[in-house]
Amino acid sequence: MDVQFDFTGKNAVVFGGTTGINLAVADAFAAAGASVAVASRKQANVDAAVERLRAHGGKVSGFVCDVRDMDSVSEAFETVATQWGPVDVLVSGAAGNFLAEAAALSSNGFKVVVDIDLNGTFHVMRAGFEHLSPGASVINITAPQAWIPVRYQAHVCAAKAGVDQLTRVLALEWGSKGIRVNAIAPGPIAGTEGMARLSPNDPNGEGIKTIPLGRFGSKKEIADLALFLSSSAASYISGAVIPCDGGGSHESIRAVEEAGRVFAAR
Repeated sequence: MDVQFDFTGKNAVVFGGTTGINLAVADAFAAAGASVAVASRKQANVDAAVERLRAHGGKVSGFVCDVRDMDSVSEAFETVATQWGPVDVLVSGAAGNFLAEAAALSSNGFKVVVDIDLNGTFHVMRAGFEHLSPGASVINITAPQAWIPVRYQAHVCAAKAGVDQLTRVLALEWGSKGIRVNAIAPGPIAGTEGMARLSPNDPNGEGIKTIPLGRFGSKKEIADLALFLSSSAASYISGAVIPCDGGGSHESIRAVEEAGRVFAAR
């Protein structure tokens, strides 16, 4: 039997929450009774996500917002605060990725990923801070590349390492206000755009062998962890970077390494 979480009366905001893992997280909070606002760059994705989330019967809002633009992020928070009041759950999940050998990676290519992943996370944290309720839960979506060096991922490794340290610093600085800041590091998750790019030969993980649990994870498993971290059951957890990867961070990430081999063979 699944553990039941109740977020009735709570307000959740998910940046990047219109596709993939982040949409699953938004969906989980909406199903648990929260009012949910999602934000991403594409209007079509925002519209589709809002329609899906409204099926749960709660309040839903959507915003077209580029996390690289601080003003755009601030406007989204101002609108949510005006409509609903303080934010109880904040998830920052916008990310960019592509395969590139460091020696061939352009300055702009490196900057784009750092701008989205690291600077974008800071913008969401900085703009959201004044709108957080006492006792709010903040979750950053990071990646195992933050501590595992991976070929053709220099830009992502650098950006996500920054996200992890930002998470820890904010936990130190915001703890006195009762705000908890944590990060989730998903491993290979089946059916996501990321794995389709990084593991083109096996995007659903059916042939995975090196993950100790013997399979790719699901988007629901990441969403369940986000619900737990935002619940009273995790009220003493802050500053944690939690892998959700079937134990894979203790091995090599075969899917990403396979993608590197495919890339190198081109």
